[in-house]
Amino acid sequence: MIRIFVGFDPRETVAWHVLSHSILARASEPVAIVPLALGGLGGLMRRERSPLQSTDFAFSRFLVPHLSAYEGWSVFMDCDMLVRRDVAELWALRDERYAVMCVKHDHRPTETVKFLGARQTVYPKKNWSSLMLFNNARCRALSAGYVDAASGLELHQFKWLESESLIGELPRRWNHLVGWDAHDPEAANVHFTDGGPYFDEYQGCEYAGEWFLERARMLRVDQRADDGGAVAATVPGRAVLPA
Repeated sequence: MIRIFVGFDPRETVAWHVLSHSILARASEPVAIVPLALGGLGGLMRRERSPLQSTDFAFSRFLVPHLSAYEGWSVFMDCDMLVRRDVAELWALRDERYAVMCVKHDHRPTETVKFLGARQTVYPKKNWSSLMLFNNARCRALSAGYVDAASGLELHQFKWLESESLIGELPRRWNHLVGWDAHDPEAANVHFTDGGPYFDEYQGCEYAGEWFLERARMLRVDQRADDGGAVAATVPGRAVLPA
């Protein structure tokens, strides 16, 4: 079972569902997808919201090892992503030498504001934590109490690890930063880090067309045998039929 925790923010509910559909539609192995919704964490997150925090799951992502009982491996993903390949290929990259694995971006945004007017911040290892493979037994430092009290930089810069040698590197195609990385037709997972096409101002971004098609497929309902099994869905600027 591939255990996947996806960050949930009620302002991006549609993003969570489309990402989940993109995972399920391509998975060749059983997956369990868990929303990291604050209301469902049993009071584990009591910290006040930081003015630098752009999503509800900025810190709760680090509860994944605790929620996994520090057993086996788990995946964490931001909700503003779209998976284009079989997630079993990502799962197969697990390496017991490491406590956590991620794409090691050198992301240095120059803008000051991103989606929903959130303040853009720049810090070393930015976006490393947006997709992580956790080797849960080796992440016991991430207790519920520690995650609730630690600073954002302590968490996102992996200062809870004894050594940076415990951070394994994933191929860049598993966290392609839309609008920042050079276009890659082979990208396995695209990340709308500045803002997804579900926001009006980002409807023309790279891979937006694929995201709207995925949403259309997610909304498909087969009616009668004589209707061809297709339900029209709207993509900004044109109508499409989900395949």
